[in-house]
Amino acid sequence: MSDSAESVSHSDGDLPFYRPVGGECELFRHAWEQRLPLLLKGPTGCGKTRFVHHMAAKLNRPLFTVSCHDDLTAADLTGRYLLRGGETQWVDGPLTRAVREGGICYLDEVVEARKDVTVVLHPLTDDRRVLPLERTGELLQAPPDFMLVVSYNPGYQHILKSLKPSTRQRFVALSFDFPPPALERDIVARESGLAVDQCTALVNLAVRLRTLKGQDLEETVSTRLLIYCATLMAAGVPTLQAARATLVEPLSDDIDIQEGLLEAIRATFGDE
Repeated sequence: MSDSAESVSHSDGDLPFYRPVGGECELFRHAWEQRLPLLLKGPTGCGKTRFVHHMAAKLNRPLFTVSCHDDLTAADLTGRYLLRGGETQWVDGPLTRAVREGGICYLDEVVEARKDVTVVLHPLTDDRRVLPLERTGELLQAPPDFMLVVSYNPGYQHILKSLKPSTRQRFVALSFDFPPPALERDIVARESGLAVDQCTALVNLAVRLRTLKGQDLEETVSTRLLIYCATLMAAGVPTLQAARATLVEPLSDDIDIQEGLLEAIRATFGDE
């Protein structure tokens, strides 16, 4: 398996925490039941990956997650021949394993992958639902339980790194955003163990900082970063130190921007 891939199986009752915002869970289930591929769009750290883990566990399907990047090849997904014990053996990649096992294959940030990767996906995203393995001569028919899910951040992509319209139109699509403040507060409190009133202040701060996206910041404060900050605070790390490590340093290296972020943090929490 590629270093950028992982497979996860969940036992009964082991359901990753996810708080629905709308009808996304129902749409995911319907797409799976109707054998439709799914495209998730939304900012970094808004819960797309957690959502997929939650739904895979809910549907009791093995999950194969691939973090896409510039060096990811079609062979990384489908498999390759490797030398093992003096013999050459075929080793399935995560996509092939998902097809064979009737699992869910999740390609995170699919626009970061090379173009030959999306070509491999095409036969799986129409009514054929097949995966040709040219190296072995196999033509794998995807079973009913197999599902292909891909995601990307539409607000952070280069013009040369975007899904072709012919590829996008092969998917049912869901748009994600950061949860409404009250819901985000509950999520941060649940995941970190921090007191609700402090989580409320953190979320209110994030709402203000998110208005800076596209002006001073390329990326903004994600729900994930809020949870990291709250986790450090709950562990006893001073608020300003925790906020600098999670809400300032990860977002910018520019000293002026960092100072502006710190001013907003001090205005919320003081110099704790």
